[in-house]
Amino acid sequence: MHITDKVAVVSGGASGLGAATARRLASEGARVGILDFDAERGAAVAAEIGGHAVQTDVGDEASVAAAMAEIVDKLGAPRIAVSCAGVGLAARIVGREGKLSTDVFEKTIRVNLMGTYFVMSYAAREMMALEPEDTGERGVIVNTASVAYQDGQFGQAAYSASKGAIAAMCLPAAREMAKQGVRVMAIAPGLFNTPMMEGLPEDVTAGIVANVPFPHRLGDPAEYAQMVSQIVANPYLNGTTIRLDAAVRLPQR
Repeated sequence: MHITDKVAVVSGGASGLGAATARRLASEGARVGILDFDAERGAAVAAEIGGHAVQTDVGDEASVAAAMAEIVDKLGAPRIAVSCAGVGLAARIVGREGKLSTDVFEKTIRVNLMGTYFVMSYAAREMMALEPEDTGERGVIVNTASVAYQDGQFGQAAYSASKGAIAAMCLPAAREMAKQGVRVMAIAPGLFNTPMMEGLPEDVTAGIVANVPFPHRLGDPAEYAQMVSQIVANPYLNGTTIRLDAAVRLPQR
């Protein structure tokens, strides 16, 4: 699918992977709607790329429904939807003195998994109502998993579960939407230079980078955005989770 003149929706588009994706799609001619909890930063990115931002809590279905309706009203129905919104909370299942982390698990699933599902659902409904292009395509959905879905580390039970579910639903979602010409893909990024990484001490970052074979560095969010663009452009990519990780395999800790 050509990106030029298409409407794209990017959740988590105010920073990190989402902001890089919003910028990349806009640079290729898309009209980009940004859904993000951070209204100020979302508006700043939207102003930079000539898009439209809506303050959104992706873990709340009503908030996603209202945001998608506003994007459709302002920009038109999306043919591209990318879910990058998420949290990276870490906690032991049973911590010190028997403290449980069920609250962390619930929040992580709500934001990462349910948020992705809500955005995918509301975007897909809009796509299915559009006329197909000459290729038969009506839209492309790209969800964000993580290498932690296969290499989950100590304290990542909640995060790995949320990202594993995103990877697992990729194929059945693609099969379900095939008749309507909507493709569904997922990207499982490795260790990227996002705001979560930027706040770490230099020695901690150096230890993380030490596990990355080649290129021997953190990923650039622009490289994630490039993968999104390539997925949209290649009509034979469907129903698959792609690891984007420089051959890294996360250690136990």
